Amino acid sequence: MDAFFASVELLRYPQLKGLPVVIGGGRRNVDDRLLQSPDGSGPRDPRFIPVSDFPLLKDYVGRGVITTATYPARQFGVGSAMGMMKAARLCPQAIVLPVDFDEVRRYSRAFKAAIVEIAPVMQDRGVDEVYIDFTEVPGGQREGGRVLARLIQKSIFDKTGLTCSIGVAPNRLLAKMASEFNKPNGISVVYEEDLQALIWPLHVRKINGIGPKAGEKLAGLGIHTIGELAAQDPQWLMARFGKSTGAWMHRVAWGQDDSPVVTESEPVSMSRETTFDRDLHAVRDRAELSRIFTDLCVRLAQDLQRKGYAARTIGIKLRYEDFKIATRDQTSEAHIADAASIRQLAGQCLKRVPLDKRLRLLGVRASGLARRGQERAAVATVGPDAPPRPAAAGAAARRQRDPVGSMDTGQLF
Repeated sequence: MDAFFASVELLRYPQLKGLPVVIGGGRRNVDDRLLQSPDGSGPRDPRFIPVSDFPLLKDYVGRGVITTATYPARQFGVGSAMGMMKAARLCPQAIVLPVDFDEVRRYSRAFKAAIVEIAPVMQDRGVDEVYIDFTEVPGGQREGGRVLARLIQKSIFDKTGLTCSIGVAPNRLLAKMASEFNKPNGISVVYEEDLQALIWPLHVRKINGIGPKAGEKLAGLGIHTIGELAAQDPQWLMARFGKSTGAWMHRVAWGQDDSPVVTESEPVSMSRETTFDRDLHAVRDRAELSRIFTDLCVRLAQDLQRKGYAARTIGIKLRYEDFKIATRDQTSEAHIADAASIRQLAGQCLKRVPLDKRLRLLGVRASGLARRGQERAAVATVGPDAPPRPAAAGAAARRQRDPVGSMDTGQLF
């Protein structure tokens, strides 16, 4: 989907089309006031709010990162995952809006429903991305798949008012890269014979699976493009990146990917995290940290329950003021999905991390997931490499009957 989070907001505020808009940061009082009439007479129609009333990025105070930005904002160098303060220096005149997750999820479900009506073999890859197998769809091979891609674009737009960009290729690896070639609202078809002309000139980071660390290491070895990676001897890559990773790098540089489009897949984990507006101290800001910590656990429990899962392992993530990260996890004897048990296990994790520095970020993660009703079978399949921890399990089981508010406040926060 094209600038999905921003595009959803432009449906609500069509007067902002063509303007630099960024979505991100925390929700502020100014965002709530925007929807109220200046005279206090009640809510006003979002479509008719004057552009001059919208909050600007230059006035944003606090932390947070950009979720996405409209294409006019991207022309100034603003992009996803960029810090709000850095973005404000690049494009101070941009309008800034918070993320409306409920609305985003609603449109996500709508555009995916439009796709499966046409091409039912679809793999969900998050809120704004999917893989689709055209192989058995009638007309799926016409013009190399371009005809079906146009039909999908039209169906999504007719039902949601949103645009998307589609890459069509022999496999998922190349299709994902192709989907970035002609944004927004574009279609790009890549054939096997296009590998050297279209794929090899791209930077190695364009390969899904090569992250910042691997990209930096490759750059240190003088490898910047996919073509340069393809030119390396497989044994040379395996000696430097390990047998499995080195062999994989060579294959993908040659456009080889046999991973199927999987219509149903189980999530590995679920998490909730937040970046604070200011660095918080574990002692002096204990009350605020406790409130945030509990809220994260409650929201994580709601996610698990809404999607029908229970978790066996709960973990935490801390980012300190110096940007160093600490993670810990605790495994329960039984699967859990309630906020009280999640907070109890997460609290046990907190006792095992240093809290002598201020904190920038706090997160809670659930893994070892099982469908509700299938927890016993999932536990039975766990091998000796992941033994249960009965002490934590007993505490979690006792807390399962208690509301969040009655939990032990003697924890670190």
